Parts: sequence; C-alpha cells; structure tokens
Amino acid sequence: MSAVRQGLPEGRYGRSADERADRKLKVVGAALGAVLLGVVGWIGWGYVAGKSVSAEVIKFQVVSDTEVKVHLEVRKDASVTGVCTLSSQDEGHGEVGRADFTFAQPDARVDEIVSLRTTNRATMIELLGCQPAA
Repeated sequence: MSAVRQGLPEGRYGRSADERADRKLKVVGAALGAVLLGVVGWIGWGYVAGKSVSAEVIKFQVVSDTEVKVHLEVRKDASVTGVCTLSSQDEGHGEVGRADFTFAQPDARVDEIVSLRTTNRATMIELLGCQPAA
C-alpha cells in the first residue's frame, strides 16, 4: 500500500498566503472594531454630558386668543439655572408667540406651568430647546 499525502509537511515551507491574509484581516478587523467602539463611546458621552438642561412639554392649554398655559418638566443640575425657549404657532403654521423661560430653582427636576403670550390664537406649542443661563 502506498501512503497518500494530505498536504505539505507542516513548518517546512513557511506560512501559506492564506494564513498571512487571515492574520492581516484579523489585525484590520480589530483596529476597525476599536475605532468604532471609541466613536460610539464618544458620541454617547457627548450626548449624556452635553445636556445639562433638558425639558419636555407635558401638556398645554389655550386659555384665550392671546395666551397659552404650558406645563413643562425641566431636568437640570441643581446648581444650574436653565433657560428654555418655547414657540407657539397658529392653524396656518405661522409663529404667533415665542418666549424664554428661566428656571433658577435649586432642584434637579422642576415641574412648572408657564404662560406664553401670543399675537393670535395658538394651536401648537413647540419646545425649541434648553440651555444653561449665560
């Protein structure tokens, strides 16, 4: 009986081209994975740490043609004074009111009802954003 060879003797001719390519792919994959993990971490940290004041419109009530009551929930650091900007629009989506509201309470969470004056009857309220007071 004759012996059938399965392949080249191991270690005799050095690494094959496939093994070198596999190693390069592993190194490139690990580097790209580390970069992706760093980018996701940086974006996440920026999102969490960059927002020291945030708010949410809980509800609003149109009181008259010139006034809207807005219930805001503001979240901020207790030592920070926050400023939130609200805008109101009429049926035709034209802006009929805009105002900044300051929240200086020493609390991390503030529930407050504010009054927004309008030039015409409002049908919608939009929270444009919040930031720390300058």
